[in-house]
Amino acid sequence: MTVPALPPSEVAALVLEIGAGLRARDVEIAETMTRRITHEITHTRGDPRLAALRAASIHANVVTMIEILANDIPVGHLQPPMAAVEYARRVAQRGIPSNFLVRSYHMGQNVMMRICYGEVGQRNLPPALGLAVVERLTEIVYSYADWIILSVLETYEAERARSVNARGTVHAATVHPLLSATPPDPIGFEIETGYTLERTHLAAILWCTDGDEADAPELLDSGARALAAALNTDGPPLVTAIDRRTAWAWFPHAPQTAVDPRELRSAADLPQGARLAIGLPGRGLEGFRRSHQQAAAAYFVATVPGTPADHRAIGFADPGVAVVSLLAKDLDSTRAWVREVLGALADDTDQAATLRDTLNTFYEIGESHVHTAQRMTLHRNTVKYRITKALAAIRADGTAPEKLDIALALRICHFLGANVLRPPS
Repeated sequence: MTVPALPPSEVAALVLEIGAGLRARDVEIAETMTRRITHEITHTRGDPRLAALRAASIHANVVTMIEILANDIPVGHLQPPMAAVEYARRVAQRGIPSNFLVRSYHMGQNVMMRICYGEVGQRNLPPALGLAVVERLTEIVYSYADWIILSVLETYEAERARSVNARGTVHAATVHPLLSATPPDPIGFEIETGYTLERTHLAAILWCTDGDEADAPELLDSGARALAAALNTDGPPLVTAIDRRTAWAWFPHAPQTAVDPRELRSAADLPQGARLAIGLPGRGLEGFRRSHQQAAAAYFVATVPGTPADHRAIGFADPGVAVVSLLAKDLDSTRAWVREVLGALADDTDQAATLRDTLNTFYEIGESHVHTAQRMTLHRNTVKYRITKALAAIRADGTAPEKLDIALALRICHFLGANVLRPPS
């Protein structure tokens, strides 16, 4: 016996009706789907930001599927939900295998199908009509699942490839032997990385202090590329990620060219959350190592806990950085010495800070009252008054420290801040 064909319009009308009815349940369906996926796939546990983005992705997909059912929208006319694309990108950044992503979508698909089957069952349709509606619902949901999986996997793979390129295809384990006492293999290193050692290098350390940790790799990558463009290098930089918020970089650099880290940061237009420490140019393997050591020393000064947060760009060549990087390793002794040299000028007060800043500028530009006034946009008499008062605070107990000691102590205060100052009584 032949079963008569059902009018397509009748099946389509029921699918539209079911889709329209599901609109009011989108939050409930998304929450059910999220609970199921979270229970089975645990890679977001302990990461509330990623978990929140996964929930947003699930809800966006649920809403999209419901609108397809309610409006008979062809899958080919869709754009992937932004939350789903962003979630795939973050998963790739964290190195989570793509099969977790695929499995999540298959589980969501199953939840959606059970809900659709329930909607059909509640309508007590004739068996033939009910089967036709189920087949149509299954076709739509499965088509969407297949399409969205392909879309997010494309995003995932592109992000994984970008992350690899961001690191210059160089892992930290490849770089460390060149920087340590381990006998290096320069030829093997150059073959593996494509980065030539027999030239002049400028080493830098970039790190992020603000923003979402998931965004840091992309920020560091773009920062390194922007620095390379600002330096007008004759080849791509060598970049390796040290952790989620820190990257080391080496730039092919013109010999004997001085670099101001603040000007370089400005020229590269680094975002507010990115910080920069640079060494001095050095040639060959030894220069590769030494420039990095210098950048690391500047980085150490900038990241001593409690240091002022305004040192967003710092260089080993900056006045006092080299010495401060050594003295900061023994903060107790350095703190005692600074207070002995500066006396009351080492007090952690606004007034003392103003006097320190003026005297530090005075020494830095060659002890010229005129140039100090110009640099600080002050009247010359104001500069003279502040310097006189600052020196009086230093010599209040009758001692007369050497000018060089005073200048060094002021640079230490500039970089290490409250770490070496005397707390208010």
